[in-house]
Amino acid sequence: MLSLCLECLGKAPPRKQSPGHRAAVARHCGVMAARLQAKLAMGCPSRWLRGWHLSLWLSGVRLAHAGAAEQLQREYDAVVIGAGHNGLVAQHGLRVFPRDPYSFTPLLEDRSTPRSLLLGHDVAQTQQQIAQFSQKDAQAYPEYEAFMGGLVSALEPLLDAPPVDTAALGQGSLLQRLKALQTLRPLLQAGWALGRQLPRYYEVLTAPISKILDHWFESEPLKATLATDAVIGAMASPHTPGSGYVLLHHVMGELEGHRGAWGYVAGGMGALSQAIARSAAARGAHIFAEKAVCRVLLGGDGQAQGVALQDGTEVKSKLVLSNASPQITFLELTPQEQLPKDFVQRIQQVDTCSPVTKINVAVDRLPSFLAAPNTHDGRPLPHHQCSIHLNCESTHLLHQAFTEATHGHPSSRPMIELCIPSALDPGLAPEGCHVVSLFTQYTPSVLAGGQSWDEQARNAYADTVFDCIEAYAPGFKASVIGRDILTPPDMERIFGLPGGNIFHGGMSLDQLYFARPAPSYSGYRSPIPGLYLCGSGAHPGGGVMGAAGRNAAQVALEDFRRL
Repeated sequence: MLSLCLECLGKAPPRKQSPGHRAAVARHCGVMAARLQAKLAMGCPSRWLRGWHLSLWLSGVRLAHAGAAEQLQREYDAVVIGAGHNGLVAQHGLRVFPRDPYSFTPLLEDRSTPRSLLLGHDVAQTQQQIAQFSQKDAQAYPEYEAFMGGLVSALEPLLDAPPVDTAALGQGSLLQRLKALQTLRPLLQAGWALGRQLPRYYEVLTAPISKILDHWFESEPLKATLATDAVIGAMASPHTPGSGYVLLHHVMGELEGHRGAWGYVAGGMGALSQAIARSAAARGAHIFAEKAVCRVLLGGDGQAQGVALQDGTEVKSKLVLSNASPQITFLELTPQEQLPKDFVQRIQQVDTCSPVTKINVAVDRLPSFLAAPNTHDGRPLPHHQCSIHLNCESTHLLHQAFTEATHGHPSSRPMIELCIPSALDPGLAPEGCHVVSLFTQYTPSVLAGGQSWDEQARNAYADTVFDCIEAYAPGFKASVIGRDILTPPDMERIFGLPGGNIFHGGMSLDQLYFARPAPSYSGYRSPIPGLYLCGSGAHPGGGVMGAAGRNAAQVALEDFRRL
């Protein structure tokens, strides 16, 4: 939980979006808790796995001193349940290691050295890589990048502002209606930027990504590699209509001036949380860790007046902002009788289906891929810093993996995104050893026949994943020291993610913009006056970018100034 002055909250500068980490904060995170903490405890290998599960506190910002109880008794301008990114963390110790190259797709081929596809920011080198599979695709790639970049540039203003308030356009005084017209500006800016390309861009947003990629390219490894960003974290196939937007969502933003660039946070994602905490504290926020919120307090007039903690303490505030999911915020923390029945039904019907099983692995050496063998000294090579895509030889393989999951069976050849952050940040592991993060799909929340994800089912799936990796990088299984398996039910139970969904809800077109989290409530305000939603379940959705939090803070500040 975070308590702060809204005047400070509203002064946060425009975001510098940095996509990459897929996560959301659960309600039991005090305020700035790390999602999947990447940094492992140092020391002998047997101790590595101690810190892999989410820590529901921040050791660096604990307020365990005697004054904490007194601070909880004061009235705050605002209380924030969960965490948020305000764009100031670079001033508080945050460092990011950019990745270039950023994508590596090795192939399984019956040849002495299988081919691979390495993508980076050097256009000529990327074209040379693509030319292994198609000269035509190599020539088309820069034009494709420019085309997608134009769409991203047009849509980005929509991310930095609340959706159009359609209800306000037709009600209130003339002055209020004129003010509501201002919310149209980002939408008009986007339309102007799209210009004559609007029909083609509309197709990208609504069509299956496979259709879009088939228009541009002919080589399957390239199409499958690009398609992974369209289905990552989504129970969707490359053939699913609307999957094109999810791809755009993952290439928006920039890192150190490179649009769509990716990077690793130095020290693991927990370091990002700690930098955010230091930033908030420096601006006057009081952070109370290990203080689980059990309900939102309401006054006799139905206005939010603070939160009640599980230990019985009541923290009073003028406003409450929740970074928990819409399901936890409105179905667990808010008195149901105070919410419109239609709104409750909408929240209950949000699609939170997730295909993701996350596996954290500790290894005693770097994976050596048949398509790009390690050197004798075992040092990281350029491809080790990439998102490494396995079982991505074709979009058909991705669709086949999806289809198996829709029938209740974990994919026999799952889509695997393998990352080795210690390749760029060696402090994450003892010398010579590494941390491997496996983002895999597709795994259903409930297995065929209603079977649950018991320990046997978890390990059977993890063994399948490891067998797949072994085919690309012989010796991988022998290098494994330990592993931590998180299926969709685990992600919900441990992190409070509804359905295990890393975005707090699907990123399909029917759950975006006007409809996130529900129609008529996409502007961060809720049916409860003084209660705001500021997390991934609000517009514009998931990702490490802070747009939802910044937008919500500005809306809350506007209301606060009217109090």
